[in-house]
Amino acid sequence: MKPGFHLAVPVDDLAEARAFYGGVLNLEEGRSADKWVDWNFYGHQFVTHVVPGPRADSGRNPVDGHDVPVPHFGLILPIPEFHALADRLRAAGTEFVIEPYLRFAGEPGEQWTMFFRDPAGNALEFKAFKDESQVFAK
Repeated sequence: MKPGFHLAVPVDDLAEARAFYGGVLNLEEGRSADKWVDWNFYGHQFVTHVVPGPRADSGRNPVDGHDVPVPHFGLILPIPEFHALADRLRAAGTEFVIEPYLRFAGEPGEQWTMFFRDPAGNALEFKAFKDESQVFAK
């Protein structure tokens, strides 16, 4: 088995989580119960757990003139998949925290990035590198 990650996040409503993660992000649903759903997050195990009650607003960190939400999670995708996902998010009416844009153009680590929130307020970032060998380039 190849290494991967497991991540669990709180959600308010499993129907909303299913509509967003299954419908908008197009993730395959795995096992589930009354209070949780496993998702195939591009080959990694991602779980949405129902946790009732209000959530505190997350922090922010200034990066490239944007307020990046912290904490956040996400993935690095190939460029065509990144843009296809951005199109699906726009079509679904998703409000971006940071609209898709190109960072470090012409520099090491050139990448597309976007930030948005799921219906429960969890922040996600997706990236796409021009050259994936430069993910950690300085």
